[in-house]
Amino acid sequence: MPDIGKGKILVTGADGFIGSHLVEALVSAGADVRALVQYNSLGRQGWLDHVDERTRRSIEVVPGDVRDHGFMRNTVAGCRTVLHLASLIAIPFSYQAPGSYLDTNVQGTLAILDAARDAGVERFVHTSTSEVYGTAQRVPIDESHPLNAQSPYAASKIAADQFALSYHRSFGLPVVVIRPFNTYGPRQSARAVIPAIITQLLEAGGAIQLGSLHPTRDFSFVTDTAAGFIAAACAGDAALGETINLGSGFEISIGETASLIAGIMGRDMAVGTEAARLRPAASEVERLFADTAKASRLLGWSPVHGGRDGFRRGLERTIDWFSDPANRAFYRNGYQI
Repeated sequence: MPDIGKGKILVTGADGFIGSHLVEALVSAGADVRALVQYNSLGRQGWLDHVDERTRRSIEVVPGDVRDHGFMRNTVAGCRTVLHLASLIAIPFSYQAPGSYLDTNVQGTLAILDAARDAGVERFVHTSTSEVYGTAQRVPIDESHPLNAQSPYAASKIAADQFALSYHRSFGLPVVVIRPFNTYGPRQSARAVIPAIITQLLEAGGAIQLGSLHPTRDFSFVTDTAAGFIAAACAGDAALGETINLGSGFEISIGETASLIAGIMGRDMAVGTEAARLRPAASEVERLFADTAKASRLLGWSPVHGGRDGFRRGLERTIDWFSDPANRAFYRNGYQI
């Protein structure tokens, strides 16, 4: 684990899947964490409600809205580092409400960039996504690969990425853009493909419903992704203004992933097609496979759960977590509460 150093670290989207794991990793590294969670009238803190007691006691939780410029100035004040994860991420909902993705992912990023610039933060780590590449034109995909938005979600993330990089070039904001590939693990939305396979095998026997089976993905275990963010926060100046992939160095089809999970669980499986899980034909990203040489060179980062063996170990940990009925009770109708 890199030396996280002194000073308060703001994590936006700390109540989410990756954000909650990142908060845990930061606390374990001895960091002073301010965690931004989305305000709600029930006072819920998302997945931070379910992390261990030591982590909850160690962090400052701030409820609010990343889109509000005044609120973000107050929230960033006093922070040395910003790790910006707050985002709408569900691709299917982006077809239904694209304006919401523009509002949160772009306007929200602009609000926190302005706040970070005013506060003079020493490091701003912005979260991208492999979806910005679209279907691979060459593999493995390095950071110079053309960008091709095949969904409104991907379009919003391209815009947000470019705003972050423009603030580095225009105003000298010390930005690093981290581009994770297909993160999975405990606490992921139950609609995401790996939890969907696991929960259906647990609850519906061997008959499961998925979307397209042929696309390939580069699945990264969530603790590896969190470690990549921390490495970016601690990296030298050579990382500033750069976009850096995080991946596992391994690609696998959705269909083969389902078979691997069923084998680990010792279940027979029959796969059907659920129309709601199919993307529009021109929107389906057919292949994603990361080149992570830049992460190794600039961040000193490599995945603990890399390759097929690492993927299997990550799946085993994910299956163990979802196999606990108490954990599945956090979900409602296939969606994370």
